[in-house]
Amino acid sequence: MAWVGYRFAVTGDVCRGSVLSVLLNHPAQRDIDPLELYASAIDTSDYVAALAPLIRQAVPEVGHLLDVGAGGGQLGMAIHDAARSWTAIEPSPTMRARLVKLAHPPHVIAAAWEQAEVAIRHDTVLAATMPAFFDQPEAFLARCRAWARTVVWVVPAHAGPKGLCFAGCLLREWHREDETPGIDIVMRGLSLASRPAHIPFADWTFTGIVPDLNELSAYLADRLGWGPSDGRREQLTAHLARQAKRQEAGHRLDIPRRSAVLVWGQ
Repeated sequence: MAWVGYRFAVTGDVCRGSVLSVLLNHPAQRDIDPLELYASAIDTSDYVAALAPLIRQAVPEVGHLLDVGAGGGQLGMAIHDAARSWTAIEPSPTMRARLVKLAHPPHVIAAAWEQAEVAIRHDTVLAATMPAFFDQPEAFLARCRAWARTVVWVVPAHAGPKGLCFAGCLLREWHREDETPGIDIVMRGLSLASRPAHIPFADWTFTGIVPDLNELSAYLADRLGWGPSDGRREQLTAHLARQAKRQEAGHRLDIPRRSAVLVWGQ
């Protein structure tokens, strides 16, 4: 069964990092794009419904919007002013293909944030679940401020894994990721002068309707580097089955999440 179109909950908030080829327990090898998995989950979660009102409240006049690392464009589409321009910086070909199919697509700049050439100054910069938050927060903030007068970051604020997609479904001893809340890492990386004055929070849920728990289990086990004969594979499948709620369309997995909205310039 192909993974395209699966309604999965992605639990690693920074799984946007890279495109990986994964060998599933399947006769044929499939190329799995974690960005597409993430975007598909955002389509079916309450992420936008929870975050967009907070951003609109903090920034009543979004104006000309620059959406950095736009992904599938769900949040940018929800907050942008239809009477003003919407520009998306997106390095992933998969995500760019999604963006151009929107009913009212943004102007797309095919580049990473470090190399993006933005010709005009915007009113608001939006950046959500960006690896730069953790790796280069000061440099990224400086670039955002050069692009617009108002800067909005959406940062994970829950304790949990931040790398492997779906790691929130796993036992901690399986994924072994740092579970420090993302906002704590971001704030540590910013100087006192750079920290925002306004930080609202939103609780939301990654929800996935999984047609085949065995395929999800195989994907996770392969990403964890477990061999075909590793006994933990059966444990993982059973663990997922205990969490899942059976529905007509498949197995539902719900994973609570919290995000912080960092705002500069208002």
